[in-house]
Amino acid sequence: MIHYREVDKKCIVKHKKTVSSWVRAVVESYGKELGDVCVVSCSDEHLLGVNIEHLNHDYYTDIITFDYSDSEKISGDLLISFDRVGENAGDLGVGFQEELRRVIIHGVLHLVGLKDKSEKEAKEMRACENAALKMFHVEP
Repeated sequence: MIHYREVDKKCIVKHKKTVSSWVRAVVESYGKELGDVCVVSCSDEHLLGVNIEHLNHDYYTDIITFDYSDSEKISGDLLISFDRVGENAGDLGVGFQEELRRVIIHGVLHLVGLKDKSEKEAKEMRACENAALKMFHVEP
């Protein structure tokens, strides 16, 4: 099940039920079962503090994924800087919701086992993000 929580930014996810169904479909396409995944909205400053405290990284990021998955069921927390998502959306010339879906699915793909540390892994991650985004549809 997908949960939506707020730390210090409003969790503005449009079509939450559709997003949740989409995430489930992506997870199942990797042969995994969806457990509990929490999308947590926060500010740049909050996520920077988490990045420093837990990863010893002193820089801003759009998402930090905490993985609580077991071998078949994925679970975790996706801490997302809504400040960073907004800035990145503007830089990329895409809408906020589109960029937010990319960031959410990026975290989910980490939970199913994809990595992005090397150039090759990052390229594969981007391709998988694009494929997952093509699966997202909002009914009129």
